[in-house]
Amino acid sequence: MSEPSRSGKQNATPRKNVVILDYGSGNLRSAERAVARTGADVTVTSDLAAAAEADGLVVPGVGAYAACMAGIEALNAGPVIAERVAAGRPVLGICVGMQILFDSGVEHGVESKGLGLLPGSVTKLAAERIPHMGWNTVEAPRDSRLLAGLAGDERFYFVHSYAAQDLDRLVEAGAAVTTATHDLPFAAVVEAGALSAAQFHPEKSSDAGYLLLRNWVAGLG
Repeated sequence: MSEPSRSGKQNATPRKNVVILDYGSGNLRSAERAVARTGADVTVTSDLAAAAEADGLVVPGVGAYAACMAGIEALNAGPVIAERVAAGRPVLGICVGMQILFDSGVEHGVESKGLGLLPGSVTKLAAERIPHMGWNTVEAPRDSRLLAGLAGDERFYFVHSYAAQDLDRLVEAGAAVTTATHDLPFAAVVEAGALSAAQFHPEKSSDAGYLLLRNWVAGLG
């Protein structure tokens, strides 16, 4: 039992500490503001010790897959991300920060190695209109923790030309997969133990994105 404060009230529950990894890519300040809205203490940093010790780690990412992987490798952040996941410590990938969690990504016919924490490859969307840009709905499984409380008609903001599309492989690996459809379905959210990822931008998705971030922060140890 916690000790009462001088005012006679119980001490407040400590705020969750979240690090947004700065490796040279991502909407860092937008992500910082969006996560802070949940009540978490948020730090944007390239300090790997802080990234390893935080209650939650956010891996953002925009642009090319290969460029994001180059930034991760230059910082030597891959082992820290992998060790967190292996230890059951939450990691959230956003947009290309989601994509680099997979085995590989193929852009313009060139395959780049990813972090290998999720099975499969990220490939070009099989759609008439590329990129997939704007607001879209998603279909979440009943066991989704990140989208618990979703009414079903909320829209999230996407901007991408590539995605994880081998949905069966993710499900076979035990992941909970939320899909969106742009001509054909693709993985919009993946939840696999301590590892979570969103192809859309929660920080740009208004209250629907806040719901996801709130649920993620609420689940931090």
